[in-house]
Formats: sequence, structure tokens, C-alpha cells
Amino acid sequence: MTSTGFILQQLVNALFLGSIYALIALGYTMVYGIIELINFAHGELFTAGAFIGLIVLSALQSVGWVDSHFILTMVIVFAMAMAYVAVLGVALEHVAYRPLRDASRLAAILSALGMSIFLSNGMMLSQGVSDRAYPSIFGAEGITVMGAKITNGQIFIILLAVALMVALQLFVHRTRLGKAMRATAQNRTMSRMLGINIDQTIRITFIIGPALGAAAGVMVGLYYGAVRFDMGFIFMIKAFAAAILGGIGSIPGAMIGGLIIGGVEVLWAAFLPSAWKDVTTFTLLILVLYFKPSGLWGQGDVEVRV
Repeated sequence: MTSTGFILQQLVNALFLGSIYALIALGYTMVYGIIELINFAHGELFTAGAFIGLIVLSALQSVGWVDSHFILTMVIVFAMAMAYVAVLGVALEHVAYRPLRDASRLAAILSALGMSIFLSNGMMLSQGVSDRAYPSIFGAEGITVMGAKITNGQIFIILLAVALMVALQLFVHRTRLGKAMRATAQNRTMSRMLGINIDQTIRITFIIGPALGAAAGVMVGLYYGAVRFDMGFIFMIKAFAAAILGGIGSIPGAMIGGLIIGGVEVLWAAFLPSAWKDVTTFTLLILVLYFKPSGLWGQGDVEVRV
């Protein structure tokens, strides 16, 4: 492989990993923007989506749908995973967060940590502690561009991730519910006085954020070929860093922050000792926050900005 091809290959890998981090980070930044709470159970929701995708995909593969109805299979797998985790996210908000909405910030954080542990142990008991293999549906086929091999799996996942992020932007910009979410994030009291249903707006946030995380979980399973009950922790940490780097509460910031974190991680591992890639990621985060504490796209008080 030529040096140009090698660099292009790493850029494709960075785009893939950054897209995954961005999708997960969006869940963090949306929830924080609306109710000012870090949803520490978001990593477990991401993992739950990966396992639901595995169960549904394995069932469809056993009846031969993957080969004969590939597009329909993908639609069903992602739709089922996202729907299941969306319902789980709404239940989480109703049980663990809504009763503490007017309580101290510490109580809400402890509740989020408790739900994270509860969900993680539930997946450990139901799915086991070993890695679970994902059905291989993409193989090694792909295209070669300037010496870089881009697999079909990478193309599919990157395009889907971009489509989901664009759809989120359009939803927040163009729809009545999206405007209600932005208004609620800016001033909850005034939004209620103007007739906005705050509970419904928060519920929608807990549908969209976890659903995007579930999609990211399925993508990780499809690409890496295996999932594990505790895999959400490391992805949660990286996505959380991406949300803070971009400016937590900012939707574009979460997207760009995810791409930056993914790019730094991949490029460092490609050109320098890979054992230090995680250290470099968080060093970058510290440097950015040192010079701009609100993050790259943050503007002081946190709110959902588009």
C-alpha cells in the first residue's frame, strides 16, 4: 500500500469510529441539554441495542432472509433495536429520573449510576459474560480507492450514521417537536407558560437519544463481529469525552467532537505507539477545556444549540 493509500485508509477508519462516537455522544448532549443530567446508563442502552440487533439478525439469518432480503433485513434489525432501546429509555426516565426532577443534582446522578449498574448486571445475567459473535454479513468485499480498501461494511455504516445525524438535525430544525425541544432546553419555565408539554418533550428526548445509541451498538456489532455485556463502558467514556469536547448541550458539537476523538484515536494508533492512544484522546480533551472550558461549540450556559 502506498503512503497516500495508507493515509486515506486511516481517514476512512477515523470517519467510521468518529461516527460511532458521535451517535452515542448525541444521546448524552440531548439529555443534558433538556434536563441537565448526565445519563450514565447511556452506555448500557447502547449495549442493549447491540444485543437486540444480534438476536434479531441471528433469527433472520436462520430463515435465510439475510441473503434474499438484505435491505429489508437491515431495516428490521435497526428498527427493532432502536425501538426496543427507545422504550427502555422512556421507562428509565419515568422510573429513575422523573421522580427526581426537582431533587438535588446529586440524587439524580446517583440514580443514573444505579440504573447503569442495574442494566449492566441484567445483561450479564441474560447474555453471559463471554463475547457473543455477530453474524458476518458483509465479508471482506469492498472498493479500492487510491490504494485504500474500503469495505462494504464501512461504507454502509458510515452512510447510515451520516443519514441519522442529518435526520436529527432536520428534526430539530424543521419540526414543531424539535422547536419545542430547543425551547425547553433554553428555558423550561417559560416553555411551560407558552403551552409546551414539558413531559412530552423530555419523553421524546429519551426516545431519540437512546435510539441513536442503539443504532451505534448494532453498527459496532456488525463491524467488529462480537459484542459483550460490558462493552458500553469504554464507548461511553469516549462518547462522553466527545460531547464535552464539542460543548455538551450542542448537537453539532457532539457530532464534530465524536469525529475529532475518533480521528485522534485512529491516527495516533496508525503512526505512533497505540498503547498511548487513549491517553492522547483525554489529553486533547484537557487541553481544549483548559483554553475553552465550555468546549469547542459551547457558549457558557449549556443548552441545546443547532
